[in-house]
Formats: sequence, C-alpha cells, structure tokens
Amino acid sequence: MKNLFLLFFLLLSFAFYGQTKVSGFVKDNFGNPIPYVNVFFSNSSEGTISDENGKFYLQSDKSYSVLEFSFMGFENLKLPLQQKSTYNIEVELVENSSELSEVMVYSGKTSKKNNPAIDILKKIWENKRENGVKKFDEYQYDKYEKLEFDLNTIDSTLINSRIFNGMEFIFDDLDTNNVTGKTYLPIFLNEAASKVFGSNVLDAEKEIITGNKNSGFNNNQSLIAFIKDLYADYNIYDNYLKFFSKSFVSPLSTTGVDNYNYVLTDSTYIENKWCYNIVFYPRRKGELNFKGDFWVNDTTWAIKKINLAMSKGANINWVKDVYIEQEFDVLNDSVFLITKDLFMTDFSLNKKEESRGVYGKRTTLFDNYTFDNPKGKAFYKYQPEVYNEDIYNRDDYFWTQNRQEDLNKDEQQVYEMLDTLQTVDAFKRLYNAGTILATGYWEQNGWDFGPVFSTFGFNEVEGVRLRVGGRTYFSQNDRWRLQGFLAYGFGDDKFKYGLSGKWLLDSKTRLTIAGGNRRDIEQLGASLTNTTDVLGRNLASSAVLTVGSNTSLTNINLTSFSMSFEAFKNFNLRFEGNFKRLRSASDQFSLDYFTNPERTETKSVTEQVEVSTVAQFSPGRKTTGYGVERITVNSDDYPEFLLNYTKGLGNVTTSDFDYEKLQLYYRQPIQIGGFGKFVSSLEVGKTFGVVPLSLLDIVPGNQTLFSIQGTFPLLDFYDFVTDTYASVNFEHNFNGRFFSRIPFLRDLDLREIVSIRAVSGSISEENQLLNASTTNLVLRAPDGEPYWSYSLGVDNIFRILRIDFHFRGNYNDLPGARKFGVTGGFGFSF
Repeated sequence: MKNLFLLFFLLLSFAFYGQTKVSGFVKDNFGNPIPYVNVFFSNSSEGTISDENGKFYLQSDKSYSVLEFSFMGFENLKLPLQQKSTYNIEVELVENSSELSEVMVYSGKTSKKNNPAIDILKKIWENKRENGVKKFDEYQYDKYEKLEFDLNTIDSTLINSRIFNGMEFIFDDLDTNNVTGKTYLPIFLNEAASKVFGSNVLDAEKEIITGNKNSGFNNNQSLIAFIKDLYADYNIYDNYLKFFSKSFVSPLSTTGVDNYNYVLTDSTYIENKWCYNIVFYPRRKGELNFKGDFWVNDTTWAIKKINLAMSKGANINWVKDVYIEQEFDVLNDSVFLITKDLFMTDFSLNKKEESRGVYGKRTTLFDNYTFDNPKGKAFYKYQPEVYNEDIYNRDDYFWTQNRQEDLNKDEQQVYEMLDTLQTVDAFKRLYNAGTILATGYWEQNGWDFGPVFSTFGFNEVEGVRLRVGGRTYFSQNDRWRLQGFLAYGFGDDKFKYGLSGKWLLDSKTRLTIAGGNRRDIEQLGASLTNTTDVLGRNLASSAVLTVGSNTSLTNINLTSFSMSFEAFKNFNLRFEGNFKRLRSASDQFSLDYFTNPERTETKSVTEQVEVSTVAQFSPGRKTTGYGVERITVNSDDYPEFLLNYTKGLGNVTTSDFDYEKLQLYYRQPIQIGGFGKFVSSLEVGKTFGVVPLSLLDIVPGNQTLFSIQGTFPLLDFYDFVTDTYASVNFEHNFNGRFFSRIPFLRDLDLREIVSIRAVSGSISEENQLLNASTTNLVLRAPDGEPYWSYSLGVDNIFRILRIDFHFRGNYNDLPGARKFGVTGGFGFSF
C-alpha cells in the first residue's frame, strides 16, 4: 500500500522520442468502422491494428513516408505521408470482390468449427512445450529491464495547477506516447541488469542482479520490488497471464476458443519464414481478456510476434489500458527465442478517454543465449541475499557495457530532473504528504512519528483514547529498531505505554533478538491462533463503530523476549519467553477463577510465564529489504503454515499454571483462472492442562461493523470458549464473473463474494470447574454441533468499498443471538 501511494504521488517515466506519428480511423465505403485492420509503415515490422471503432495510432523513432493498410476482404492501401506528424486521417478501404468470393470474412462471433485460425491455434497448443528455452536441458542469457512511469494527458490546466507551484520546470520536455498518442511527462526510471540461469532437468531458475539504477531513489529496494512484482513475469503460452493479482485468459490458452473470436487475416514471409497473422478479440464483454493479433510460423508453430491490448470492459481497478508486445528471433531453423517484451499500463482513477493518469512501462530485452552448460544442483540452492550497495550504485561505464539499447534523450533527462526535483521545497511537501498517507508515519531524521491513524480510538472502558508513538528509522536496511507509544484514556483516566526493540545479528541466517514490555487494555480472543507481538493491538480493542457495547476488555502487562532465524527460504523459527499479568479492565467483566479444591476462594489476576516455539513457513512469499524488518510485496498471495507450541510454567516466580498448548494455522489462496480467487483457512488447537478463562481459546467474535478476517461476525466476544477447537473458513471472490453478464450491473465493475465459516470445539469439565467468572458463569463450547454461518458480499463498490451480509446457521437460542448482520471494509486493490 505504501508504494502504491508513492507511485501516484511521485511518478514516473518516459516513452519514445518519435519521428513519425500518425493517427486516424479506418472505414469501409459505407462509412462503417473496420476493426482489427493491420496498419504498418512500409518496408518495416512496425505496426498496429485498429480498435473496435476503427481507430488507430502509430509512432516510430524512424522516419517513414508511406503507411499501409491491409485486411482480408479489402484491397491493400498505401497512403503517402507528407509530414512527420499526421493526425485524424480518415481512411476508406475498398472491398475486394474477387477475394470475397473465395474467403469467408468473420465479423462478430466467429465459428468454432471450420475456422482455419482455430486449426492453427491447435497446432500452437501441440508444439508450445517445444518452443524457446524449453527445448534445452540447460540455458542462460543476459537480461536488461527498464521500468518507466509518466504522468499523461498533460495540458495547460494541469501545468498551471497549484499543486505544481515551484516545480514548473518539469514541464519543459513533453512528448507523445507511441501507443496512445497522449502527451506525457517522464518522472521515474529504473534500470536493472542481470544474468539468468535455468535448468529444465532440475526445474530450477536463478536470476543474479548485477546492477540497478533508479532515478532519485537508488537505495529504495521496497519501491523497486513493488514495481517489479506489479509487472511480474509471464509466459504467453500459459493458459492464464497473471498480473495485478488478476488472471487474464491468454489468447493462446487451450480454453481460448471459449473466450475469444479468432480470424485468419494475412500470411507473408518474415525473415525468410512463412508466417500467418491471426486477429483475436473477446467473445463477451466485461471479462479479463485481450484483443490483438499474433504472427505464427507455419512449421514450428512458434510465435514470431504478438500484440495484446486489454479489453475495455475488463473488471480491474485503476487500470484503463494494458498493452503487451513480444518479439521472437530465430536461433536456427527450429528455435524461436524471445528478444523483447514490452508491457505498458495506463493507470487512472477512472476509465474515461480524456482522464489523466500515469503510464507504467516495462521494457525487457534478452541477449547472449547459451545452452547446455550445466551448473549443478548446488548452484540453484537457495542462498539468503545480503545487501550489496555496489549493485545499486553502478557507474556509467557499467551501464554503457550492460544496456542492450541506449537511453534516448527523454530517458537521459529523467535522472537529472529527479535529482533537481528532490531539492525543491514544494516537491518535498508533496512527498511528505504522500508518505504519511502510505505508511502512517511522519518521517523525521532518524525518527518517525506514528502510526498517525492510531492516534484516536474509543471503547467502553477507556472512552476516548489518544495515542502518540514513533520508531527509529535511518533507512529500510537498519539492523536495529526501537519503537514505542504512550496512550491515555479519558474514560478510565489512565496512561498506557509500550516499548520494544529488535536487533538483526546475522544477515545470512536473519538471526534476530527482540524484547519489550507493554501495559495496555486489549480485547482477548480476537483470533484463535495467537502469537506474541509486544506492541500489537487488534481492531476490536478500540473500534469506534460497533454492534452494542463491549466491556469484556482485559488489562494486560506483557513482557517478552525472543530469538528467531530463517532456517531456509521463507521458513522462520522463533523461540520466545513471556510473562503476562491479566485482569479484567471493567467491573462489568470478570476473569475470576477458583484457587482451592473446595471452590471457596477466588483470584481475579492471572500471572503466567510461558515459553514458546513457533515455526512459520510461507512458500512463495516475496520480500524486500535487508535490515531487521522486511516488507512483503505480495501480501495475501501465498500459502501460510504456522505451528505454535507453548509451555506454561507453573510455580516459576509468581506464575500460576502449568500447561501445554498446541496450535496449527494453514491458509491457502488459489487463483482459479477466470473464475476469481478462492481462499481457505484451517485452524486447530488444544490446551493440555487446567487453565482459567483468561488462558483458554476464545472463538473470535466480531462486534465491530468492519469485516475482519478470521472472525465470526455474528458472534459476540466470549459466546464460545474452548480448550480444543477446529475452525475452517472458505471465501470465494468471483471477480465480477456473474455481475459482468447482467447489463445494468456490468459497467459498475462490482464483484461477488461468497463465504462460509464453521467452528467445532469442546471444554473439559476441569476447566469448567475452575471458572469463577461472575459474568460468564457457564463456559459454552460448540460441541453439540459445529457453529456455522455464511455470507454474501459485494466488493468493489466505488472501487474501494466492500459490504458483507451475514446469515447465522444455528445456535439461534443463545442469549442475544444475532441472526443477521452487515459489515464492511475499505481497501485499494486492482
């Protein structure tokens, strides 16, 4: 989220310095637009196709004097260009009657039978595993990647706006994008050079970055990693192309015939290879598909060139257009290798044609392919990355040797402009405002104040709560960090505080020690699986918007020390020791327990010493940063496993109870192609020994009006209490699969969500007898039958709002049981 805000506050980059620019419309002799016409400069491979409305735009670095148009069923047309820039041409193509008598021209939905384009597509499917580097046991190549961002649709209104006061010089050099024809302002540029090694025998690949250069943010690895993840690698031969956390159906997919119309439009020699040209476009509106064309060789059935543009009605936020272009060269008579990959995105707050936005463009070039040079299994074994400052500060000579194409004038100016911009006070103010919104912290030299969004809170015990806090912060690669807070409740007239510190002792193993103390008021039982975060405080503890009153809060005094290390990639082991003192924070809530067998004496305070071992594995998690804290750049997009063993030590100092607790948590997200995303989670746990209410496992209710993951929205806190439990949660986001087919809902880009959750558990008779709570006289567990509920949700309302409607499945006889409820949430996502 931090980098998404900064992207739109600072951004970003360049495009081509074109010498020939042309735009216009293609129509037939009746004035009807002709879509998907091939438009190209004569005697070149530079071209495009017209869109659904016959509109086209084409730009080149080179000078050309003739523009050609071709489409099956029409006569080819050569149009002389009198000027370097020619706009709004109206081109009329004449029907070719002799060709029409021999060829079927497809329009609208094309047939799946007797379609030569689909026959060719089937050949591509049969041979896709035999194309490119997949044909070799071992491979390696050089890779050069250029990431660029620009502010687009620049006009006098924007230039004269108050937001750019003091920064007018940045508008001195404007250019026109070679795909859309819009003016743009280059703001950001990142270059990366690397060597890629792969083994199809071992099914392994390794990329070694040799240099990275970034305009104005040379050491900001989190921003670089965020952008790289935004433009994740993809393979056009795969059934689905995944980016922006969405799965687009590839036009080369084996399911493509159900999603696309295909038309064979042309055939010719390209570099002495006979190739067919196939145009494709969506069969339905509102789905994650493309329009475009590709050239395919007639013997290897390998793609020579492909262009893809996102369909206009695709259900994706903040993205108006996506354009992809890939080119392949012939290594020998049978091997086509990718040499260029262009991925351009038009980010915008809305999808209107005239709306301003930000261009993001990734250009990747591939060179120096070599094959069958095995590296061995040890080479591909995971090795922790250690920060190398030299990689992010390579000199000009390095880039002269490693760039696979030279920077043009616009790109060269970006570096100088960003360096100058960071000295301008107006830009500094804009940057600081964006940072606060993105991170929640107000940055100072070596110290950040925040999180600012935790400044205000409310609950029935504390009343209005004010909080100030901060952390040490010199760079994102700090090896140590201190943080703390001070809070005051106007209702209970008490101060609370917290202080913690952590220190990275070894970068390779990520050996870290940490410790801290917190005295605060908290809602226990906000989640089933618990780990210790000294300064962590859940939303339920101070949510302003709630369902009814909540006085079941706990005074907590927690002291914790821990040691952790990374055993192997994304597998973390943590050993910790804790002392906690728990008592009720309200006269209307009791955590009392009996202290003698006769059940005549009680105690209201629990004092407990615990030692824990926590194993956490997150395969596929991508992180950035080399310091004591790392940032995850692909949140919620990987599976999570957590195993927590806790031993309660009785009779150590003032510790009260001796017990053991075992907890397991598993979460699995699955992208189901064009049917959206399915997320499942499983939690199981058991406490061995006799413990009071304050140490039992509370089934997490939710008395707020916010949708909180892992909770049961129609349960109140302490409705169910267990010492043995099993819980499941299933949620599927269809990403507008069905709403997109309803005419009056299609343009709203709504997304349908269905979820179901259930929990089963029990509580021993010994733990029941120990309980002396005056507010929870009998501890209930869902042991007769599992408690369950289901929800129907609508997401992406106004692109940021989600509303869930919850329905209770059983246990309707509980006191004050809620049979129906509504919760909501806000968020930014694609």
